[in-house]
Amino acid sequence: MKKNKVISCILATAMVIGMAGCGSTSSSSAAGSAASGSDSAATSTAEVKASSASAAGSSASSADSDVQYIKDKGTLTVGITDFAPMDYKEDGSDEWIGFDADLAKKVAEDLGVDCEFVEINWDNKILELDNKSIDVVWNGMTLTDEVTGSMNCTDPYLRNAQTVILPSDKVDQYKDVDSMKDLNFAVESGSAGEQAAKDNGLTSTAMSSQADALMEVEAGTSDAAIIDLLMAGAMVGEGTSYPDLTTSVELSSEEYGIGCRKGSDLTDYINEEMSKFYKDGSIQELAKKYGVQDALIEQ
Repeated sequence: MKKNKVISCILATAMVIGMAGCGSTSSSSAAGSAASGSDSAATSTAEVKASSASAAGSSASSADSDVQYIKDKGTLTVGITDFAPMDYKEDGSDEWIGFDADLAKKVAEDLGVDCEFVEINWDNKILELDNKSIDVVWNGMTLTDEVTGSMNCTDPYLRNAQTVILPSDKVDQYKDVDSMKDLNFAVESGSAGEQAAKDNGLTSTAMSSQADALMEVEAGTSDAAIIDLLMAGAMVGEGTSYPDLTTSVELSSEEYGIGCRKGSDLTDYINEEMSKFYKDGSIQELAKKYGVQDALIEQ
């Protein structure tokens, strides 16, 4: 009997040990499974974070793109003034035409958007750009230090000069700058013409546009004007709007460029477009159409 009790105790002890062993194995398995699950979750979280970071980067890149911004709103908004032969309207028409206007329309077409022209105060062109009231300044803009320091500008595409405009019956009286010191000049506010007047010590009155400066001379309220040579070729002399006015002394030489916002990818896009237009001959055709072919710079 005692022998049977001893055997029973031994068997019971063995069962307890066996069960403890099984419990330990199960716990280890569970712990391993939990650790594996934790590692998997951590990996999954890292992948999600990486994916989110990538998406955020892509979104930020898109948000910084002026080209994409213009495509999204469906309009290229061009800041201009009334400035033949670059941007102007023919009598009785509401359509803006000109060498610059037609080029802007071609770029807008390639972007797949409409082209909208907005007349701006030339003094406020940088502010208009930064406020996104306009996307680009495309208006026979001289590449001055102020302009290139405040905008992202394209490569130059036209050569120009600032020239003095006088009544035809008085031009022989003024052969050089020194002879013009007593004259009062009408100039466009914030323009290269205004700067040329300052640089040469000439007295000037600021107008809202170069067209207004010509009107001042025609009306006799200013003795002379300083405007872009390219505009003078289209606006003064026989067969033009001002047949009794003529060009005189050239005060400076310069180049035109197109202005975009600082850091804008639109600048590179326009440079590529201009190069394409030069290679296919379309920019040369427009230059001849508007009489600026001699001023064209190879792209």
